[in-house]
Amino acid sequence: MAVWILTQMKRWGYVKGEVSYKAIAEEVFLVSDAKKHMAELDMKAPATSYARFKVMGREFDPAQPEGYLAGFAIKRAA
Repeated sequence: MAVWILTQMKRWGYVKGEVSYKAIAEEVFLVSDAKKHMAELDMKAPATSYARFKVMGREFDPAQPEGYLAGFAIKRAA
């Protein structure tokens, strides 16, 4: 989900230039901490941190964030 959030930040102009999606997701959103806290709450964490999922009917593949972004006609005006 962190990679998807970053694509939206780039789409709307909050992030500029090249983005290292996976590195930022792991450093800022702290997947390892999330899994630890989920375990403390007796919640099962997803098997993978980078699974495909659907958002508003569109499939998002965290391995292809730029391709996902390119598929939108509506973006922030320059």
